[in-house]
Amino acid sequence: MSAQDEQFQAAAPGPAAASADDGMTWWYRWLCRMAGLLGGVSCAFAGLWNCVTINPLNIAAGVWMMLNAFVLFLCEAPFCCQFVEFANAAAARADRLRPWQKAAFYCGLTLTTLFGNAIAFATGVLYGLSALGKKGDAISYARIQQQKQADEEKLAGALEGPA
Repeated sequence: MSAQDEQFQAAAPGPAAASADDGMTWWYRWLCRMAGLLGGVSCAFAGLWNCVTINPLNIAAGVWMMLNAFVLFLCEAPFCCQFVEFANAAAARADRLRPWQKAAFYCGLTLTTLFGNAIAFATGVLYGLSALGKKGDAISYARIQQQKQADEEKLAGALEGPA
């Protein structure tokens, strides 16, 4: 089996990828993808701008930011990396990650150079918010509040009764 065949098998959605519904709506998934793409572009430009200096720490930060841009492009927009052999396999693996794992990964990448990677950090925040899940509806929230109030009244009645 060639390396290209293995890549296509890794990129093909299997039963594990199809059954792993993370509860994200299609528009939120696309918002996260677009934020990742914009984050990659901003990281690349800020990293290139940082490398135009004499200070070695700025050059190191610029190279780190450009590597962050490559990782964002690889995970969120693999069509930008079509000439990289392992791009489809890496994108398939990134798609199998849970939203909280992507959030931790993206935010962890960008902590050292937060100013240039602010949009990439925002991508991590968006994935983190999706990991929290949907907000409940007003009816179930009202039921929970009524149940809490009834429990508090029972507890207050039990405490006052024997005295």
